[in-house]
Amino acid sequence: MTNYIYIATSLDGFIATSDGNIDWLHEIPNPEQSDYGYAEFISDIDAIVMGRNTFEKVLTFDEWVYNKPVFILSNSLTKLPEGIIDKAEVISGDIKILINQLNRQGYNNLYIDGGKTIQSFLTEDLIDEMIITRVPILLGSGFPLFDKLNQKLNFKHKKTEIYNDILVKSHYVRDRYK
Repeated sequence: MTNYIYIATSLDGFIATSDGNIDWLHEIPNPEQSDYGYAEFISDIDAIVMGRNTFEKVLTFDEWVYNKPVFILSNSLTKLPEGIIDKAEVISGDIKILINQLNRQGYNNLYIDGGKTIQSFLTEDLIDEMIITRVPILLGSGFPLFDKLNQKLNFKHKKTEIYNDILVKSHYVRDRYK
């Protein structure tokens, strides 16, 4: 049972601009059309848990990009748009209880996505591994990946990869024994 973060940030730690825009990610040169390891990562994932804001951003894409079950963590969303009903499910409540329920349903390797959702999982110490790709841009403001925590959380560095001499992807594993 592992909860993963797989996300890109600017050098100053933002995952989106102040208006929620992520177009800056599409400006990254990608001459080899690489997925930067995403296919390998997602192949080991059982389901995706994302927040409502991330879900709404995904709905603006040309097509539904997930082939795994998606659970939208929201206390305000009550209805899914047509065409998504069989691809996603809204869940709400205490995230520790929700994660235990998902694990009992056989969803053991979860991809946690969305700024506020990631922050909530970190606050509850529910993130086991983080794969963070740094993009060499300073946004100056926006939605930060990290927020205040009630306790420090130790992680061990597992590996770092560099793509196209531009992106730095680092993998960290929660160290619960410190």
